[in-house]
Amino acid sequence: MTHPDYNSPTELKAFLEQHDMAMQKKFGQNFMLNGDARKKIASLLELSENDKLWEIGPGLGCMTEEFLKAGAEVCAFEIDRGFISCLKEFFSDYAHKGKFKIIEGDVLKNWKKELEQSYGNHCFPPVKLCGNLPYNIAATFIADTITAGFTFEKCVFTVQKEVAQRMFAKPSTENYSSFSVLCQWLYNVKPSVELGPGNFWPKPNVASQAVVLEKKKEETECNGKTFVKTVHSLFSQRRKTLANNIKPVLPPSVTADEFFEKAGIAKNERAENLTVQDFIVLSRTFEFFAKK
Repeated sequence: MTHPDYNSPTELKAFLEQHDMAMQKKFGQNFMLNGDARKKIASLLELSENDKLWEIGPGLGCMTEEFLKAGAEVCAFEIDRGFISCLKEFFSDYAHKGKFKIIEGDVLKNWKKELEQSYGNHCFPPVKLCGNLPYNIAATFIADTITAGFTFEKCVFTVQKEVAQRMFAKPSTENYSSFSVLCQWLYNVKPSVELGPGNFWPKPNVASQAVVLEKKKEETECNGKTFVKTVHSLFSQRRKTLANNIKPVLPPSVTADEFFEKAGIAKNERAENLTVQDFIVLSRTFEFFAKK
């Protein structure tokens, strides 16, 4: 089986009909039609021969093909059974060479197992990540990897433009959120290629944008689980002060006044005005009182 012309909506539609498949709206499926954009996005990963790459939601493999041509070893996470069957045939030669494999099912449920197996089999863990992701998956996946203490060397996500803006938003702006802080804690986040609805089939109602996350060189001595808990707690109600949002998660013996005095941050401030470094300080303050 050969893949259809990835740039042709007509061929893609005919291919799906021929193989009794349909786009699944619940999975947020859209095919990227712009070949130049695919090459540009693939180049953002700066892939080298035998780089270990995870791809989330490859669909029919339009981006997968670019990664494999660049020499990467691709582990693709796909939930759609029809697409899985096609991918196995499209890239069977690469699979025989040990350059391509598919992890079937929901990436949010099985990425940890795959990572553990990589370490257990004395294989190198993935160093890079790419995916065209719905917002809920992108936010949950990044939070999960942070909580688990795992960081990729580089990630390239294609997401809705408004989601991209949240990922690289600065403090005191309307798009700054807990998601912004989680992305920017361990990564330097940069906006990249913007893609209008016409670059996809079926055509979505919103524009998309690629975002590059590069692992920060400096280490941050901070527990990932505590950091995620701190960030989510302080953003739980945006219009409330830090003191009000922190109270439900403080140890019974600690007051909000004590907590923020120790942190050196004003208790009447709001989370949307704090820097990533402020959240690191607050997370370490949590750890300090937890040990007492």
